[in-house]
Amino acid sequence: MRVGLFVTCLVDLMRPRIGFAAITLLESAGCEVVFPETQTCCGQPAYNSGDREAAQLLARKVLREFRHCDYVVAPSGSCSGMIREHFPELFRGEPEYEDMRGLAARTFELTDFLVNRARLGDVPGRFDGVVTYHDSCAGLREMGVKHQPRQLLAKVAGLQLKEMERSETCCGFGGTFSIKYGEISAKLADNKCQDVQASGADALVLGDLGCMLNIEGRLRRMGDHKTRVLHVAEVLAGIEGE
Repeated sequence: MRVGLFVTCLVDLMRPRIGFAAITLLESAGCEVVFPETQTCCGQPAYNSGDREAAQLLARKVLREFRHCDYVVAPSGSCSGMIREHFPELFRGEPEYEDMRGLAARTFELTDFLVNRARLGDVPGRFDGVVTYHDSCAGLREMGVKHQPRQLLAKVAGLQLKEMERSETCCGFGGTFSIKYGEISAKLADNKCQDVQASGADALVLGDLGCMLNIEGRLRRMGDHKTRVLHVAEVLAGIEGE
């Protein structure tokens, strides 16, 4: 199957190895991975800020770039959720509506795709230690991602998963939410970091880089330089860096 990798803005700019890890996993599942080099943003910042015109322009760009892919996969519940849930709504009553519905139907978050479409067997990664998992809001509530990353992590040699308290509670990032409501965001991040630390895990694993940056930044400001913060794709592929 021909899979278009929507790598996301944050991965491209902040942690490209997540993208390489996603490619490794998709190819391990037997997929032909296509990477449109002109891709940029899914339009979510504009959409969340009420700029529907800019969001529509970016949605049309995504449609053009991934039109000929059997599936579109993103290592992010947030960006895949934007395409799946909001692209059709943006074009209701317009000529592109059916095309957007088709694009939405074949768009998946990475772990969901690996489990429910590609049926990935073994994973190449190894992790000798204990991890805990944070469920990002968009992945959980828009894309239904809950058991999929855990099912895949269970295949990682040496890895032990220990659930934290309130794994489904928001970390406080929420894109523009963290800018508009800074004090609330900071308190949510503090609570999340405390739950991570209380789990006793060596590493926090999750599926959205926005949440990763928010939680890791807060952990470091709290003086915790020991707990690693890793994207699930990095762990599954064995591409973790330092």
